[in-house]
This record gives sequence, C-alpha cells and structure tokens, in this order.
Amino acid sequence: MIETIEIEAGGLRFRADVAGPEDGTAAIFLHGFPNSRHSWGRQIEAAAEAGFRAIAPDQRGYAPGARPDGIDAYHVDHLVADVIALADAAGATRFHLIGHDWGGQIAWLTAIAHPGRLLSLTVLSRPHPAAFARAFQNDPEQAKRSGHHKRFQDPSMADTLLGDDMTALRNTLTWEGGGTFASGGGGRKRRMSDAQVEAHLSVLRDPGALDAALNWYRAAFGGGSTLARADAPRIAVPTLYLWGNEDGTVGRMAAEGTGDFIDAPYRFVEIDGAGHFLAEERPADVNEALLAHLESNDG
Repeated sequence: MIETIEIEAGGLRFRADVAGPEDGTAAIFLHGFPNSRHSWGRQIEAAAEAGFRAIAPDQRGYAPGARPDGIDAYHVDHLVADVIALADAAGATRFHLIGHDWGGQIAWLTAIAHPGRLLSLTVLSRPHPAAFARAFQNDPEQAKRSGHHKRFQDPSMADTLLGDDMTALRNTLTWEGGGTFASGGGGRKRRMSDAQVEAHLSVLRDPGALDAALNWYRAAFGGGSTLARADAPRIAVPTLYLWGNEDGTVGRMAAEGTGDFIDAPYRFVEIDGAGHFLAEERPADVNEALLAHLESNDG
C-alpha cells in the first residue's frame, strides 16, 4: 500500500509517496514537469511488490516544505544534492534512481556526480545531456520540440499557466503535443486520464509551487543551459533508457544518441506509439523493463 509521508532531508521537508519494506533496497523516483510524485503510482506498487523500498517525492519547489525563495535555489547542483539527501534520509548508501523528463535530467546529473552511490540508473524520455546537445546542433526539429524551455523564462508565466482553469497545462498532460509543449510527431492522442491530470494539477495549483517549478528552467538557463551540454561527462552506471517514439519533445536523434555516452551495461527500450508521459501512458511496458533492470543490478 502506498503511504504519503514527509521526509526531512537537507534542511527541507519533502512530501513523498512510499511503499515496500523499509529494509528493501531504495528506489528513488524523480518526476518531471508539469508532473508530480503522482506520476509513479503504478511503478511504486510494482517495485514494492518486488521487495524494493520505493520513494517518490514531490521535489524541490513542488513540496510546500521544500520551497526556498529565489531562482538560484533551483540550480541543478541543489537538485542533485536533494537526491543524495533523500537517499541519506532513507539510510541508503547505494540505491536505484529512476527519473522522467526534468527528473531524468537530475538523474543523469546525479549519476555523473555520484556514480558510486547508484546501483542502477533508469531514465524515461529525457536523453543524456550530451546527446541532447548534439541533437540541437544537427536536428532542426529538436529546437522546435524544446521551445517551451525559452518561453518559461517569462516571469509572468506562472500566472499565465494558472489562468483559464490551467487549460494549457491540462492540455499538455492530456494530449501529446497539446498546450504548453511544442508539437511533435504524436499529433493529438490522449496520453493520461482525467484523474491523473487532476492529481498533478492539485500540486501545481498552488501559485508558489508552479512558479518554483518554472524556476528549474530559469536557473538552468541563468549561466548557459544545463539541459543540453556537449561536455557532459559519460555515464559509468548500468543504465536503462526508455523513449516513446511519438514523444512530442524528444526526437529520435537525441534518443538513439544517448547510448553513445554510456560506459556501462546499457539498454535502450523504444516504446512504439507512446508519447512523453510513459509512466502514466504505458505502465505495463515501463514496469516490465524497469523491474528487470532493478533486479539484475540489485547487488
């Protein structure tokens, strides 16, 4: 059974969904934008049933007790430090790390900065930063797919997205290519149920939460983008990368190029007909690949 608790870590208090035996190997799940801890319900259940201690926090800015002021407080270095603080709070010397979208970005950077702490790495949708950078240079469509990164620099964007009953965010979560995100090859296919959408919006409806979530993008572009970096180091952790081939924000070049930057056992899973929000849209496919990866690297 999934329990919602607060975890004190690094001087902040993170709201988190947890399940599984407390003495099980920790598996930490990091959500993206405009998502929340609610992304991972099916994965938490599956991991817990397999004997892992699954932990899915509302991350910095999303949780009321972990919402510091100022854009600089959302620099990726702080976001990576939060992951390690959460693992320490769980008593996990080593742990499995799973991330989607922005959570995937932080998962990549955690694997780069703290490879000795990770038993395995799993990333959904977001490519390795160097593969992302290469795609920006060589795939004209990737810049269009990622156009929202620049739009989110607008200081009034939180108010804009909260307007009209959060229709833009609602469309982004419901329809591939809808609302806030740039259109890709996926067209207008439904990706998430109304209940799942409302769960995410219940977290972001707080103006402070939405503005803090946008600060992730603002901090990333403050001193040059930390989202796509050609000089991003290679990965030395066993890695699973999952990508839906109808993802409206990540093209094939970036996805297929991710393997070029992994110096460890690596598996790339392309999910046919799936969009950006893989955990919600295709939970069975995600869980099958994820559990095999966790169990084969749990030592």
